[in-house]
Amino acid sequence: MTPRTGLVLAALLILLAPAAGAQDLPPDQQLPPHAAPTQHVEVGQLPALDTTPQYDPDAATNAYLARVSGTAREKSDAYTNGGYGLALLNLVYGLAVAGLLLWLQISARVRDWAEARSRSRIVQAMLYGVIYVSAITAASLPLSLYEGFFRQHAYGLSNQSFADWAGDFATLFGVTLVAAAIFLPVFYAVLRKARHDWWLWGAGAAILFMVAAQVIYPLAVAPLFNHYSALPKGPLKQDILSLARANGISTDIIWLADESRQWKGISANVSGFLGTTRITLNDNLLSQGTHDEVLAVLGHEMGHYVMDHTVRLILLMGLVIIAGFAAVAFAFRLATGLFGGNWQVRQPDDIAGLPLLVALMSIFLFLATPVTNSIVRSTEAEADLFGVNAVRKPDAFASLVLKLSPYRKLDPGGIEEALLYDHPSGRNRIAVMTRWKKEHIRDLDIRDTVAENPH
Repeated sequence: MTPRTGLVLAALLILLAPAAGAQDLPPDQQLPPHAAPTQHVEVGQLPALDTTPQYDPDAATNAYLARVSGTAREKSDAYTNGGYGLALLNLVYGLAVAGLLLWLQISARVRDWAEARSRSRIVQAMLYGVIYVSAITAASLPLSLYEGFFRQHAYGLSNQSFADWAGDFATLFGVTLVAAAIFLPVFYAVLRKARHDWWLWGAGAAILFMVAAQVIYPLAVAPLFNHYSALPKGPLKQDILSLARANGISTDIIWLADESRQWKGISANVSGFLGTTRITLNDNLLSQGTHDEVLAVLGHEMGHYVMDHTVRLILLMGLVIIAGFAAVAFAFRLATGLFGGNWQVRQPDDIAGLPLLVALMSIFLFLATPVTNSIVRSTEAEADLFGVNAVRKPDAFASLVLKLSPYRKLDPGGIEEALLYDHPSGRNRIAVMTRWKKEHIRDLDIRDTVAENPH
């Protein structure tokens, strides 16, 4: 027997020994089968614990609004209410200036002077445009000075000296001169060519000019008023670029505008059109906003880009412009039929009638303010929702809204907001954030913020 065989046999004997011993016991000594011992275990169900934090969005909204109270709230309301009166004053003032140009036949004399200087209709329109813009600017200077300088200083919003303000005013005047010299010859050439359908083709020219302005302004005009530099490297820039990439915006530069040289307001934008898109924030936002507030604002601005709000606004505002030109055509025919002889203006393609065209369009746009405000306000509301879904920082956006209060009334009446606001009111914007937070309260990143901002 080999050692291996011996080990196997020994193992078998060990395994069989208990069974053999049991079979050798007398029957009366064998153990009968019996059940294993049992023990009664009481089972109870633990009560379900809801660990979701309690959060009341209405209370949270009111708590945010309560942070701006007393004198600060009164000053905010007064600034906005004063703006309503100034809008009406600007309309009346502009109509008065137009009336003087027409009734004193100043416009007709400027036309005759331009015709005496050149036989070219293009040159005539350019010459008239230069004088017209100069006259309007000079006539409106007192109102511009009050609105742009004295009033802004009275409310603590301006950082400019008078010399700085005057420099920007002169720059704006120069830009307006150039725009008039380009647009007016084209506009009146279209009117002469179209004849009876002048209002439709004129509206088309105005819409094309609006599109051109969207392309040109961020590249050629804005740098005339502010210096633009690249945002320095750091965590904020990395997060902004990451947010842009996540939402399909391809850029590697975030522009910083030195708007603090002019005023204290916060702003940012994703501007441009047809390949000129650029992300910009002003230095006030950088200095006054937290890291999260900056991201919340830029999330909103990126929403405008991602949802093609520029295209939508061009289309919808284009319809408003077409309706406006149709109304102006009717009113122009009626007005010149009654007073054209006094003004020496008979036809729409007579450039001496420009003050009348501008006055009639001003009246139409003033009356259409609720419509145009609603168009813009709807895009702003959509951008708010896009931003909070992209950035997921509702409290940061809500707190940033409060920082706009020096120049935006926070809690207007419903009719006031519907008619006169081109952005949702502060109350409504904050309410959107608190409702969003309530619906995402179970999300871990949002749950953690309740302890920081319980209201």
